[in-house]
Amino acid sequence: MKITSIETFVCNARMRNWIFVKVVTDQPGLWGWGEATLEWHTRSVIGAIEDISELIVGEDPTRIEYIWQMMYRQHFWHGNNVVRGTAMSGIDIALWDIAGKIHNVPCHQLWGGRVRDYIRLYCHLGGGKMEDFYQTQADDANRFAELALSAVEEGFTAFKSMAVPGTMPLEGLRPVKYAEACVKAMREAVGDDIDIMVDCHARPSPAMGLQFAKALEPYGLYFFEEPCWPEVMDDIAQIQRSVKTPIATGERLVGIHAFREVFEKRAASVIQPDITHCGGLSEVRRIAAMAEAYRVSVAPHNPQGPVSTAASIEFGFSSTSYVICENVHNDVPWRSDVVTESYSVEKKGRKVGPNVKPGIGIEINEKEVKKHPFQQEVLQRIFYEDGSVGDW
Repeated sequence: MKITSIETFVCNARMRNWIFVKVVTDQPGLWGWGEATLEWHTRSVIGAIEDISELIVGEDPTRIEYIWQMMYRQHFWHGNNVVRGTAMSGIDIALWDIAGKIHNVPCHQLWGGRVRDYIRLYCHLGGGKMEDFYQTQADDANRFAELALSAVEEGFTAFKSMAVPGTMPLEGLRPVKYAEACVKAMREAVGDDIDIMVDCHARPSPAMGLQFAKALEPYGLYFFEEPCWPEVMDDIAQIQRSVKTPIATGERLVGIHAFREVFEKRAASVIQPDITHCGGLSEVRRIAAMAEAYRVSVAPHNPQGPVSTAASIEFGFSSTSYVICENVHNDVPWRSDVVTESYSVEKKGRKVGPNVKPGIGIEINEKEVKKHPFQQEVLQRIFYEDGSVGDW
């Protein structure tokens, strides 16, 4: 059996261009689907996939680890940057999809079988509508409360918000009070039985991130995400030691070596590897094994397209450290038109039952994808009041 081609399909979903990766074999009807979505870097990733394809077209698709090592170690540069890591990830996911189809079992059966009966989903406020999630102003506490109630009405028992505004390296109390008012409004609206996450998007400096973490600690957050830049792991660790709130990080880290520092420094209680960036299903399973050794929870970053979600769910059913799955369900109204999924979602509680079809259990409708060709992603930028450049 040989890989005959690696194809990419771009599907514009407003904020992101989903990049679907199809690994085709010489066996009639046997192919695998992966995803390599990386917002604002679509053309770079497609080019990287074309470059990597030279290494693996003609290889046996069942030699997944061998192929992974070639993708990571050949061409001199290791695959530990986000563009190459994303290209690798899309191919790796597709190879596991093929492996499940060959053995006629879901991927989680290849990894030792189910360790749980269901996976809980959490949503973004607004369900993925970027205007609600990214553009609700931090001083609009009432709007945060309204969106929180909507998430609960849709059956979610957990949701994530961006209540922390873009903040200069050092500011006074105003942004901290804004964030506190928003989180207080959400907590009062939904009560204590609903889990609330707050994502800082690594916007604050370490000093401001610590202030936000302490101010929001009384509201019992499920986790507090990326309180400062991931380049300063010592500072993330200091924030974690300073508050009881579980700190989460890892969506921007590529490969197991990048996560090693998180564990060694006890920098976070929750890691968030992105399966479409960190090295695919092969690498995220190694990262999760290390997390288990340190008793750190795993909640993958997953705001991308439907293949990323299917891969995250398959991984979750086989990983003991996995606690919850990020889910974007309302970013575009035609999301379900481009994919056929085989896992079930119980609306009350938003619990996902296991996939019952081979591989990762999805199929992409290529004709529907072609209805949404590449467009430049919607630009997102932040500038501070003085005109200087901030972190989005």
